[in-house]
Amino acid sequence: MSEEIIHVYMMPGMAANPAIFENIELPKDQFEIHWLEWMLPEAHETLSHYAQRMATKIKHSNVVLLGVSFGGILVQEMSKFISVRKIIVVSSVKNKHELPKRMKLAKFTSAYKLLPTHLVKHVEALSNYTVGKSMAKRVDLYKKYLSVTDKRYLDWAIKQVISWDQKQAHPNAIYIHGDKDGIFPHSCNGNCIVVKGGTHIMIVNRYRWFNEHLPKLILG
Repeated sequence: MSEEIIHVYMMPGMAANPAIFENIELPKDQFEIHWLEWMLPEAHETLSHYAQRMATKIKHSNVVLLGVSFGGILVQEMSKFISVRKIIVVSSVKNKHELPKRMKLAKFTSAYKLLPTHLVKHVEALSNYTVGKSMAKRVDLYKKYLSVTDKRYLDWAIKQVISWDQKQAHPNAIYIHGDKDGIFPHSCNGNCIVVKGGTHIMIVNRYRWFNEHLPKLILG
């Protein structure tokens, strides 16, 4: 009798499309990968309600939820509405205390409302003004992986991150963080797997690490 297939649902980071997982491969005789995509939020929607709506897209029981960055926050919220085998949180935070000081400050000053989120629609035009290989490569990554450019979504998503109110790490989550993460630089205190040299986009450029370790982490 063959072993039951484990369904792994993957949620990308803020505004990203699930193509960030294109190089993630798990043994097909044990796992089946499903990509989740961002929906537009409803007017004045809470993160909890959004997570409940996203949870309706899970079509199997006892699944693994894997989320990156803001997607890591979301899968922790989604787990409140469905039964999960494991939660894997990549390049994200365990609770509100791990948010960087600049994000905490933005919450209390409402400075996040001044961010020019409408400019994301024009990321393609940035390629005409890039200087140096490093900047050109970064713009190419944005063009390939950032697909949600709706200003309503971006404003909503930024607000949800800085307003997230979880006080403790999720007891059933595995947290994986790069020690070179520039977005959440100090969010791997305590129970966490540290990837040496990993950046905030390590799900893309360190995919071999995940392909090697995810099966053991899920089954362990």
